[in-house]
Amino acid sequence: MTEEHITRITANHKEIILVGTAHVSKQSADQVKEVIENEQPDTVCVELDEQRFQSIQNENQWKDMDIFKVIKEKKASLLMMNLLISSFQKRMAKQFGIKPGQEMIQGIASAEEQGAELVLADRNIQITFARIWKNVGFWGKAKLMTAIMGSVISNEEISEEELEKMKSEDMLNSALTEFSRAFPKLKTPLIDERDQYLAQMIKEAPGEKIVAVLGAAHVPGILEEIKHDHDLDKLNERPPKSPVPKIIGWMIPVMIIGIIIATLLMNPAAGVQQIISWLLWNGSFSALGAALAFGHPAAVITAFMIAPLSSLSPALAAGWFAGIVQTYFRRPQVNDFERLSEDVYSFKGFKENKVTRILLVVIFSNIGSTIGTVIGGADVIRVFIQNLT
Repeated sequence: MTEEHITRITANHKEIILVGTAHVSKQSADQVKEVIENEQPDTVCVELDEQRFQSIQNENQWKDMDIFKVIKEKKASLLMMNLLISSFQKRMAKQFGIKPGQEMIQGIASAEEQGAELVLADRNIQITFARIWKNVGFWGKAKLMTAIMGSVISNEEISEEELEKMKSEDMLNSALTEFSRAFPKLKTPLIDERDQYLAQMIKEAPGEKIVAVLGAAHVPGILEEIKHDHDLDKLNERPPKSPVPKIIGWMIPVMIIGIIIATLLMNPAAGVQQIISWLLWNGSFSALGAALAFGHPAAVITAFMIAPLSSLSPALAAGWFAGIVQTYFRRPQVNDFERLSEDVYSFKGFKENKVTRILLVVIFSNIGSTIGTVIGGADVIRVFIQNLT
């Protein structure tokens, strides 16, 4: 058995074998099977959390998705990001004729075959996303989404030889250095904290011999972090929500309404002009967003009518209403959910799949409403200042 990409260490009086993998490499999946069969471990740790484990176990998860619930819980953007990331991985895996995450699937299967205990060693993906979102700030979020979209729409193919080279420590450290430079605040929750979490879970795994199946990016960090003890409860904490966005979210509509009322008292004609400006800027940009997402005409009209009102309440969003109307008139079929991860990385697929169309209507309508709020609000203030002089 080749020892390449395998690291042996001792921690907590346990023999621990780390198998560094590339998530879409057939060689990695074969090596995982070989290591577990030869080592006969007491426990197999895999770089999965419960949510991703269930996703692997239930390949028909998209069929059970409640699109209304996604919109209501404000998860349209999060679902879209998940789809973009998973589709990129799936496209690469398809290039090599394997399932995405096959090395994890193999680890699960081999653990069962050998009678070893299975430990899901990674942190909950929702907590990781929450901590990432909290860290990167507004421009970081925009930059991150742009980078993900760029990766998805790129048609560049990667050879399996190049993929295997990515697993060498020198290349890996170089990649992480570049990654840290581009997204310095992203690396902490995505890599560093998960290294700590994975290391502690592996160290606490039952039995005397542990095989851990991990993405190669985590191996150097785990080798360092496993020397220390880490508080899993602290690493599992969701970042507290700052009251500032909520306060600002209510201050803006109160200010806009107050300015319009003040203008109406000074100059009724100017006040009416403000109201019309607010209605047109908000409604037009939100409707434009829905139209750019190829929304149903009824969804476009809904975005136009709702945006001026929803912009005055942080508890509402024009995209929710437009998305619900879009769902009513273009209800997704089972085959739309089945094709979801394939359709998401082509313009034609995005346009034709009813699920992605709904998500785009929600996101674009909200973006348009935000732009309309900024422009409309500025115009309201401009008219008010003019009438002060």
